[in-house]
Amino acid sequence: MECLVAGHVVRDIIRKGGKTLERLGGGAYYSALALSKFCDVEILTSFADLPEEWVDQLESIGKLRVVPSDSTTTYELTYLDGNTRRLKLLDRASPLEELPSKRYDVVLLNPVASEISPDVVTLARERFSLVAADLQGFVRLPDPGPVSYTPVDGSVFRGLSILHSDAVEFSYLRNFSPADVEVLLISDGPRAERAFLRGKEHSFRPLPRKVDESTGAGDVFLGSFTGFYLSCPFVQSLKRAVAFTALFLERRSADFALDEVNELALEVEVKRV
Repeated sequence: MECLVAGHVVRDIIRKGGKTLERLGGGAYYSALALSKFCDVEILTSFADLPEEWVDQLESIGKLRVVPSDSTTTYELTYLDGNTRRLKLLDRASPLEELPSKRYDVVLLNPVASEISPDVVTLARERFSLVAADLQGFVRLPDPGPVSYTPVDGSVFRGLSILHSDAVEFSYLRNFSPADVEVLLISDGPRAERAFLRGKEHSFRPLPRKVDESTGAGDVFLGSFTGFYLSCPFVQSLKRAVAFTALFLERRSADFALDEVNELALEVEVKRV
């Protein structure tokens, strides 16, 4: 099974607890990391320069398709606590204006700085049977500085298999109903979260984990849910994606067995609203 993940990989500058570190990040990276547990992944992205070990890390996940760029998308993330952060865009790579011509079983669009246009979403929906997307990069303005948001016409997402958003970003979606997509996932940090299957609402809670940062949580959740949803029913996929994300946050790695995920998923409760 072949899957394409499209979006910028990112140079993350993370400030927490009086310390600063630089790390590979971006929605496409974290979603591809999770999805690679289920299928052969290709990553369509753009950057100018990354440390060799970061490129090796990406190539260990899947095949890279790199659009040339003079810049690399760079974010500064300042954590106030494990789930609260200030986000600033410092630089931005080239847009991703086309999709490869080959066939994929899954296409996951996860932009972080408006690098994927609505036209590309429409193209993906027309060409591929299972298309997942994350709202974050569609509602964020691509201007350098503190991240700000702009309303987006949600009609472009109608007919998608899976759409993920956090609660704040979802408030910027216009002309959209949960029934417009097969699955809608709305994250809200450690609080009660919502998921919709063909417009029918369910609630669930993330598994409680004490972490000093939550970078990549939503992207891993989307990637793992998409992977599970290839072969599992909706509720089972939801429980397993919650468990997958909890293990990732604990270990900052996806180097664990799916059997461990399945066992932990037994602790996740999903309720029909």
